[in-house]
Amino acid sequence: MKAHQKMLIGIVAGAVTGLTVNAVATAIARKAAGIAEGPVPADVIAQHAPWLPWTVDNVASPLGQIFIRLLLMLVVPMLFSALVVGVAELDLKQVGRLGARTLGYTIVFSAISVLIGLLLVNAVQPGAGLSDEARALARGAATVKAAPPPEATSFGAVLVSMVPTNPLKAAAEGDFIGLIVFSLIFGMGLALTQGEPALRLKEIIQGLYDVMMKLIDGVLRLAPFGVAALLYAMTARLGLGILAQLAAYVATVLLALGIHMFVVYSLSVRFLGGRNPLQFFRDIRLVMATAFSTASSSATLPTALKVAEENLKLPRNVSRFVLTAGSAMNQNGTALFEGVTVLFLAQVYGVPLSLPDQGLIMFICILAGIGTAGVPAGSIPVIAMILGMFKIPVEGLGLILGVDRFLDMCRTTLNVTGDLAAAVYVARGEPLDRPAGEGAADPSAS
Repeated sequence: MKAHQKMLIGIVAGAVTGLTVNAVATAIARKAAGIAEGPVPADVIAQHAPWLPWTVDNVASPLGQIFIRLLLMLVVPMLFSALVVGVAELDLKQVGRLGARTLGYTIVFSAISVLIGLLLVNAVQPGAGLSDEARALARGAATVKAAPPPEATSFGAVLVSMVPTNPLKAAAEGDFIGLIVFSLIFGMGLALTQGEPALRLKEIIQGLYDVMMKLIDGVLRLAPFGVAALLYAMTARLGLGILAQLAAYVATVLLALGIHMFVVYSLSVRFLGGRNPLQFFRDIRLVMATAFSTASSSATLPTALKVAEENLKLPRNVSRFVLTAGSAMNQNGTALFEGVTVLFLAQVYGVPLSLPDQGLIMFICILAGIGTAGVPAGSIPVIAMILGMFKIPVEGLGLILGVDRFLDMCRTTLNVTGDLAAAVYVARGEPLDRPAGEGAADPSAS
């Protein structure tokens, strides 16, 4: 059985088990507390069915988090080695061309994604007529710390912040843009340096990349169990009740994500990448399953690099450059989600937003999509910042925090799909293939 099939089985098994357990615990709590109808509060379920939160907090959640942490553990050495060797194998003129094409693709398709989201949320109006029960979910929600507003930092200061003073500190703090800049500079320096020591260093870094790929194979063998644990933890805690309360909002986000993934990216792969979209989606099934289960673009990067080389057969110098940069900057799904959520909460609280206001929100979401951390719930502080800018009650985030994990899984799937679609587009315009005899991946390797 293939890896993506095992992972899908884990997703289904974890979700079904979690929903079943949640239904049983809710029924027990409803009977014990005498609640005839309506949602059963989480604290009531915990009081009358304490075994449910215990299994989530002490069994399922730790197992799922270990799986994600194993993937994240490999990201920094994988990102560094992939970019350094990829850039070192390029003609330095290619670096600027690849960077310009990748950035241009990211900006254009981020704008398209946010525009799709804003058009749908204005057409569907999911926040209008929301039930009182759903609004009650926002009361007492945990405070979310907002990201700093964009006006607080000049454009020049943003450029300066992209260059780390300490690359090890940048890696430790998850500053992937800073790590990418350092890796690019290091790779260019390695490409310019002649002599046997530099060649040996390049071979050592290539060896580091090969080791990371082998470790990824091992971690992916654990994926079905980690994925099942993650899905169990989410569905057992939430059940289907909260999805029903926010059905219009969830449906709007999913429809927008679906249009961008299966329509916009299919057109991109066909006309910009020159490939069959159906074959493209078949080739990246493992990446999509990994992204959906981990809800982290960063954690999915190792799998994306593996699939790009072995399934899509992209030149490794191009795929390493585009995918590592894209994991930090090409967050189309995140940008779309942020725009839809801000307008949804504005509708809930009756805050009018003019076309210029929505245009500004669209611009901020595009920038935020480039700079948002590729980790679970990384977009929530950005949304809190935008809400504060437009005088929309920030406590409204309590409405969507319950369904955010599920939507995070969906938008992360779009993010990594966009990274691979960008790599296909950029690779088509590059005449050079991977250098012969320099560690090219063996397509027959397992």
